[in-house]
Amino acid sequence: MKIGSVITDNFTVLAPLAGITNLPLRLLAKRAGCGLVCSEMISANGLVYGSEKTVQLLTSMPEEKPLSVQLFGSNPPILAEAARIVQDSGADVLDINFGCSVKKILKSNSGSALMKDPPLARRLLDSVRKAVTIPLTIKIRSGWEPSGKQAMEIARLAEDCGVDAISVHPRTATQGFRGEADWSIIAAVKQALTIPVIGNGDVTTPADAMRMLAETGCDGVMVGRAAVGNPMIFGEILATAQGRPAPVSNDGQRIDMMIGYLQDSVRYLGEETACRMMRSRLCWFVKGMRNAGRFRNAIRFIASEKEAMDLIRQYAESIESEPIMPDCR
Repeated sequence: MKIGSVITDNFTVLAPLAGITNLPLRLLAKRAGCGLVCSEMISANGLVYGSEKTVQLLTSMPEEKPLSVQLFGSNPPILAEAARIVQDSGADVLDINFGCSVKKILKSNSGSALMKDPPLARRLLDSVRKAVTIPLTIKIRSGWEPSGKQAMEIARLAEDCGVDAISVHPRTATQGFRGEADWSIIAAVKQALTIPVIGNGDVTTPADAMRMLAETGCDGVMVGRAAVGNPMIFGEILATAQGRPAPVSNDGQRIDMMIGYLQDSVRYLGEETACRMMRSRLCWFVKGMRNAGRFRNAIRFIASEKEAMDLIRQYAESIESEPIMPDCR
């Protein structure tokens, strides 16, 4: 897939997920075969005013490239300055969030609020486009009502402003993640534009990805929640697209992912912060595995990398030694 000057290895994209798609998770997705990984949503104000925690979110590694960094904000000069900071950090693609419908984001007139204000959206995109030379993308929703008219208006406006690609999550701002994504809106946006369109929403299996490509004609498929705890979905999608049997992740691979995620998190966040985070996040990887409940209970109070590693290894040994009971139904 070609986004401006950036050519990705394939058509799969990791969605930006606030508080989740940090460097350690992006590395897992990239190792699993993802073509383009995206940062979590980053405040333009936080970058410009030098918030240490915000600036840390720009930390990257060559292994994850190409990297898209997503900003949110509503002040054109501030967003333009933040865009320059992102470009100087080495990001390959800059994305502007037009889709977040969390109340505190909407109160700042950012995210989905921009879809109600095309004049502001134009000023914002013109300002950012003039500030940077790296590819510029936006991520939108259907809008504030289900027809998709606002998505079409913002998509056309964005292309006119020099945006290089658009990701479409076809749920309304009021839906959040409820209900079904209306893929016909992705198809309509694709038909109306000449730039690449990336589809997002309700892709939980390789079959979903293939169906989205077929039904909408989109250029890329973005996966979000389904990739959390199962980054192997990217390799599964690629295998299916190439007519190969989809690889099935086994217990050993999941254990390896947990270890890699723990180690990268400690390196990136520091041991204390990483271990607090691992108390809930390691649970992502054991869903559907034997003794998962026992493992979840065991990691609730981990305080060191060694303790977490010991518990992961003990869990691995327990599922290796315990025989699989036959189905007696």
